Amino acid sequence: MERTILHCDCNGFFASVECTLRPELKNVPMAVCGDPESRHGIILAKNERAKACGVKTAETIWQARRKCPQLVLARPRFSEYGRISRQINQIYRRFTDLVEPFSIDESWLDVTGSRALFGDGKRIADRLRETVRQETGVTISVGVSFNKIFAKLGSDYKKPDATTVISRENYRRIVWPLPADSLLFCGKKAAQTLASFGVHTIGDLAACTPDFLTSRLGRTGALLHAYANGLDESPVLDGRSLREIKSVGNSVTFRRDLESRDDIRRALRALSESVASRLRRRSLRCWVVQVGIKDPALRVITRQKTLAAPTHLARGLNAAGTELVSACWNPGAPIRMLSLTGTSLVPNGAPGGQLCFFDAAPGDDGREERLESTVDVIRDRFGPRAVTPGSLLAEDLGLDGLHRR
Repeated sequence: MERTILHCDCNGFFASVECTLRPELKNVPMAVCGDPESRHGIILAKNERAKACGVKTAETIWQARRKCPQLVLARPRFSEYGRISRQINQIYRRFTDLVEPFSIDESWLDVTGSRALFGDGKRIADRLRETVRQETGVTISVGVSFNKIFAKLGSDYKKPDATTVISRENYRRIVWPLPADSLLFCGKKAAQTLASFGVHTIGDLAACTPDFLTSRLGRTGALLHAYANGLDESPVLDGRSLREIKSVGNSVTFRRDLESRDDIRRALRALSESVASRLRRRSLRCWVVQVGIKDPALRVITRQKTLAAPTHLARGLNAAGTELVSACWNPGAPIRMLSLTGTSLVPNGAPGGQLCFFDAAPGDDGREERLESTVDVIRDRFGPRAVTPGSLLAEDLGLDGLHRR
């Protein structure tokens, strides 16, 4: 039986929610952004009036205001966005049990088994658009297709508040003229590599041989070739089932750029303590530590290393993070944002690490375990600032909120 897959994408989700909560914003160009005073000056979402002025998601506030001087800015309210997102997904579940959230404002639905009750994919999509709009005030665009990749392309194809059907009969006409980087998982670097040998559209991708693309892009090349030809068979997973935690991390965009080694040391200390505490709360340890660095020009690099043994202690995370930053960052070069993440997670008690005849295994210091766990208890009881490293007492970087995340 041919599958019917929907991809539902909320239009300008954060801005749409703000406009439902504050109706006066519907009649002005508006955008949701972070806190400019804390240098989170990026446009997160905009309404149609702002879009008509050329305002784009992910550009800086000053760029947006240069295009649209009358732009009204709203600070994000993530708890409200999460509440509306859950409400919308509950609407989707009236039509099918197979609802897979892809982000806070996107979900795939497999409605193959629902067609006898609600009609074909387009009819279900149109009914979903009407129901979501009436009950939440948010509009959605829906792609309807026979696989997840083309369904997502369909939801992007026409906005706002639209349904696009991509079938086996029309996908070559609709999909193949689109830019190659419209395809899910074709990132900027892959698109640049493809363009260097004349592949600019999804149709160009489809016309290449899998071997040729694999020789240029590795396994990603073969995957993109299959997607371009409509060969995606991945299932829609029930998002209500428990999902494995893939990583635990935190990031900070600083009140001022990090300039010195002491700045970086303080930032990594705070991030390591936060991530270690969150790992312990989940009874997890990480094998891999990853750092991300963003400079003032918004360029980002990431580096990672595998530990000798899995850990959930701040000392091990901090040592790995410091090593990674020292190896890849020029001293004195300013840092705007820093992240530290533990990945390749295993539960407490899982075997790991090299056995040692003389000392405890790396990352298995019982005294340090007891110390950090005691600090967790104190912070839980008396607040996140009840125990603070001396090096962080007078910091001016904006690290005080890490232990509340």
